[in-house]
Amino acid sequence: MAETQDPFSAPFGTLFGDQYTVATMAEGTYHYSGSPVPLENLSLHPATHALHYGSTCFEGLKAHRQADGSVAIFRLDDHINRLLQSISRLRMPPPDFDMVRTMIVDAVAANIDATPDAPGSLYLRPTFIGTAANIGAAASPSSTALFYVLTSPVGDYFAGGIRPLTIYIETSTPRTTPQFGMVKSGANYVMALGPTLDAKRDHAADQILFATNGDVTETGAANFCLVDGDRVITRNLDESFLHGVTRNSILTIASDMGYTVEERALPLDEVKAFAEHGEAFLSGTAAVISPVGNILVNDEKISFGDGQPGPNSLKLREALVGIQLGKAEDTHGWRTVVQAG
Repeated sequence: MAETQDPFSAPFGTLFGDQYTVATMAEGTYHYSGSPVPLENLSLHPATHALHYGSTCFEGLKAHRQADGSVAIFRLDDHINRLLQSISRLRMPPPDFDMVRTMIVDAVAANIDATPDAPGSLYLRPTFIGTAANIGAAASPSSTALFYVLTSPVGDYFAGGIRPLTIYIETSTPRTTPQFGMVKSGANYVMALGPTLDAKRDHAADQILFATNGDVTETGAANFCLVDGDRVITRNLDESFLHGVTRNSILTIASDMGYTVEERALPLDEVKAFAEHGEAFLSGTAAVISPVGNILVNDEKISFGDGQPGPNSLKLREALVGIQLGKAEDTHGWRTVVQAG
């Protein structure tokens, strides 16, 4: 990464490490050379399967500079398992777990000097694309593929500090195709893009929360939780939305801290009533916890408390960040320390 590039001033995800790791797949067999290579543009045939039929998915995770100066990847194995599940959903042969793990660790090691101090991090983007040059394969998976791991030095997701979000509630348009909602694919994100942009334009909202027919699930890129002094409540998992690793981390930490964790159906009417005494937040890799100040239901604006980040949301965020940065004990074995390459 060029010395003039500052991850704390550049837009999130626009800077990249100088090296990345790449593997190719043909006839179900993957090949990784065993070492990172200089980051360069890809050369793809115009008929590449992923460009026409969506045979692509990705993962998002972070490596953090630790309190002792080392670097550690957060929940590496869980992200790998989710990636392999996504690739299988594309009806493509997934790579070997150990190979993917090695490639991610190698990518971090090669770019370890580009990892910013907290609150920055090294964002990691393992990416899978079907590469067969075949525009007649709409009903077939790609016979070849490319798998690579990008690194991106990023600053704090909250430019100017944590602020409460205003969320528009969408009750008609579904978040995505139900049987594919748990896959991290570009198709899922683009399905949420239009409604999100409309909500930003028409309602000055920061994000949109999908509650199709009153059933609250997630926003376009994050899971949704309620919290008060006793409980953390979130929608139970099914195939219609993403199984967030950050979501799971927060629920685990909340249980450790004495909160009762409820994973169940979450009706919109309950969310509205909960605002009278509780808090709400979004969870995801990039922002960790994003407090929700207000929700917009049709023409009604409902505030959670005084509309500012609540104490329980901030307490959970502080606890999770403490583990990520090595300032708190890692009782669940979530950190993978990486040595410089």
